[in-house]
Amino acid sequence: METAYDWLTILVFAGLIVLFLQRSQGEAKDHLWQYLVAAVGCAVTNYFGNEAIKADDTSYHALAIGLGIGTLAFIWYALRPFERND
Repeated sequence: METAYDWLTILVFAGLIVLFLQRSQGEAKDHLWQYLVAAVGCAVTNYFGNEAIKADDTSYHALAIGLGIGTLAFIWYALRPFERND
């Protein structure tokens, strides 16, 4: 837990865990593979972000930020974390 990438991806992953635990109660509306894709997105984002810091490479930073935004977009559209269940 040394870089901003570590902290941000852990925060997103923790949010995924909470969302999964909340949605595991009652009727299933999500699929497990959706959480796997989001978790792998967090891991890959963290990897490229940390490699960017080690190598001081701007292209890796751009790749990590793009993957992070893509992961958040996937979570937003596929898992819909803020959808009300009334």
